[in-house]
Amino acid sequence: MNFEKARFNMVEQQIRPWEVLDPDVLDLLMSVKREEFVPAAHRELAFADVEIPIGCGQVMLKPVIEGKVLQALRPAKPDQVLEIGTGSGWFAALLAARAEWVRTIEIEPELVKLASANLARNGVDNVVVVQGDGIAGWPDRAPYDIIVVSGGLPFVPQALLEQLKVGGRLFAFVGEAPVMKARLITCEAEGRFSTEDIFETVVPTLKNAPQRDGFSF
Repeated sequence: MNFEKARFNMVEQQIRPWEVLDPDVLDLLMSVKREEFVPAAHRELAFADVEIPIGCGQVMLKPVIEGKVLQALRPAKPDQVLEIGTGSGWFAALLAARAEWVRTIEIEPELVKLASANLARNGVDNVVVVQGDGIAGWPDRAPYDIIVVSGGLPFVPQALLEQLKVGGRLFAFVGEAPVMKARLITCEAEGRFSTEDIFETVVPTLKNAPQRDGFSF
């Protein structure tokens, strides 16, 4: 398989037509090698417009969705990033290519090992992967410039909002099937947030997602 041609086609035929036009994002998707983070059994699907199984019932999201999320978040130095749901480590690698550092929390021990190995093999040294339930964030290292949640949530927990810096951005997939909102929340001032729904989609719900008995945003 010609990975470079497939990568180019992914960017030009899938991602750009979805109105991902930020040249920095497109360059990033060309330079961080997605095939290196896909399980060997599915490597031929690395650039396809599909979710890719990575084990433990989890998937890599479609490339177009990841491109849209990157464009909305605009990671850049000296951003400090928290990711909830590491998966294979590819999105952490994308974030790390622009941000100062990334801390990422994964609930499945098997995926912690997979992501850590993928990141190390590709020379990504500004990502810390930890095993745990990230739904309450990582308050000891807060506040963050960016928080990104890779799975679906019925609502965004207050604990995550409280870990954003003023000016910080949080991205999450909010709602339930058949439609979720890809939502960008910006902390405009202490305790004050603005919300923008970027697009609609459906992604797998985050394991141990909170129930609707708490603060909803």
